[in-house]
Amino acid sequence: SLFKTLLVANRGEIALRVVRACREMGIRSVAVYSDADRLAPHVLEADEAHRIGPPPSSESYLRIDSLLGAARKSGAEAVHPGYGFLSEREVFARAVEDAGLVFVGPAPATLAAMGDKTEARRRMHAAGVPIVPGVVDALADPGAAARAAEEIGFPVLLKAAAGGGGKGMRVVRSGSELGRAFEAASREALAAFGDGSVYLERFLDRPRHVEIQVLGDRHGRVLHLGERECSIQRRHQKLVEEAPSPVLTPEQREEMGGSAVRAAAAVDYVGAGTVEFLYDEARGAFYFLEMNTRIQVEHPITECTTGIDLVQWQLRIARGEALAFEQKDIGQRGHAIECRIYAEDERKHFIPSCGVISLLREPAGPGVRVDSGVYQGWEVTSHYDPILAKLVAFGETREVARRRMLRALDEYVVQGVATSVDLHKRILRHPSFVAAKVDTAFLDEHATDLLEPAKADVPDLAFIAAALAAESGSGRGARATHAATNDDDAPSPWETTGSWEIGRAS
Repeated sequence: SLFKTLLVANRGEIALRVVRACREMGIRSVAVYSDADRLAPHVLEADEAHRIGPPPSSESYLRIDSLLGAARKSGAEAVHPGYGFLSEREVFARAVEDAGLVFVGPAPATLAAMGDKTEARRRMHAAGVPIVPGVVDALADPGAAARAAEEIGFPVLLKAAAGGGGKGMRVVRSGSELGRAFEAASREALAAFGDGSVYLERFLDRPRHVEIQVLGDRHGRVLHLGERECSIQRRHQKLVEEAPSPVLTPEQREEMGGSAVRAAAAVDYVGAGTVEFLYDEARGAFYFLEMNTRIQVEHPITECTTGIDLVQWQLRIARGEALAFEQKDIGQRGHAIECRIYAEDERKHFIPSCGVISLLREPAGPGVRVDSGVYQGWEVTSHYDPILAKLVAFGETREVARRRMLRALDEYVVQGVATSVDLHKRILRHPSFVAAKVDTAFLDEHATDLLEPAKADVPDLAFIAAALAAESGSGRGARATHAATNDDDAPSPWETTGSWEIGRAS
């Protein structure tokens, strides 16, 4: 389908990224916006823009009827979902296709297969992809969970079958904890995904999070573009990513890449996707975690190290083009690091930092890339994800990239809202990061060195309540209320707004 007009069903920096790819390819771009985004960068840069509703995402960016209505009005022949929002929803992809439009992404059946975590585990096991030892079917009750846990051995991890991002996830270290943890995980999964099903697998203590970028065309070919290391996270939300991983050997890289290709081929994958693994460095073993069936937030570092424009290839594949290169042609050159610049107040338990950006100076210079969704004078609200921009530094070696990133962070000036810039500086200067000794517990282990102490008078509960109220009527009230009672697993207020990749390590 040689479409000439594309509707971008998203907002912020990823929508702007797609608009720019369209412009380079000669495709007419159509933006959508809520009232809060009327003057957003992606709206101003697109060839055409359509209002789809008020600020809450449940009344705008999550409204399939409004998105398809904008497509009809604009004459768009294809829809790019970006990431988050509806990007991995089978119902959206099917609605797009039923409307006679091209969905830039995998088929609805693929989204369904990989969106169901237990079904994904079954398919990966059948395809010969290593999976974490555990059950392959959802558990019926706490008794079934107890029997499975005894067979696998403690500690175990309870996980939601219908979704990820830490929702419905509980670490259980003994049988006495299992019953309460099962009920809590099921309740949270039901509130987050509308499905309380949970399953169980062995808990891997302090693994690394390594993912493989794949591309599949409509002619049956699937290739991988190397790996990204995404181990530095806060409550399952990635903070720093790098490519390639500093610890994989060439043999491990080839083995993991091959597993990712088999995983994608097992579900007839089309488009750009990411197969995520947990890597046990001590044993040199890796295990399938999940597949993200859309473009990733951290795709720029793969673009830097491979020279392949992933968003343009999403569009080319959707138009029916075959991949123009072979696996042997793909290599990773140099090293790239990405820092996600969030509008969160570290001194207030990372609650939303809202307000008008009164001064903005973004870094530039050799080897620096900024994918930004804001500008000076832009108002940051609680309606959407806190990511302001993605800062990328590229160099010949990891150390060159690290030093370049620190230079870029020093140049980054944002006034009017609190940001994660200083936290990123501390992370990149930490001796363990310099030595590439990182895992998913990095931030917790080094909290004393890395995190500013919280102020005694926070959190401001009234402010948090106001942030949550922004999504009232969206069907997330129960999810937000329950999340506030989850002790150590309580998400930040941002994680209840249902936008982009909120709280997700993906």
